[in-house]
Amino acid sequence: MTTAMQIEIENLKCGGCEKSILKGLATMEGISHVVVDRQHKRVSFIGDASVRDAVASKLRSMGYPEKDALSGLDAGLANAKSFVNCAMGRMS
Repeated sequence: MTTAMQIEIENLKCGGCEKSILKGLATMEGISHVVVDRQHKRVSFIGDASVRDAVASKLRSMGYPEKDALSGLDAGLANAKSFVNCAMGRMS
């Protein structure tokens, strides 16, 4: 059964981040209607509940971990990844 879900994320700064997230999640099967809300720093989508963890993992690998999921060095590394993805999103 498909349902609407949302994930609050860290490191979402601008339109470049948004474009990178949309592009990265577009490759995932089982989700649709992806919306990035920069103001509230969250990603909404429709899919089966079983794909939520995979979406959160994909976001984390791109530098946009779920809110309060990382700390210390891991949070710093995620922030650095998000800057790279942001720059790539701005160029595309």
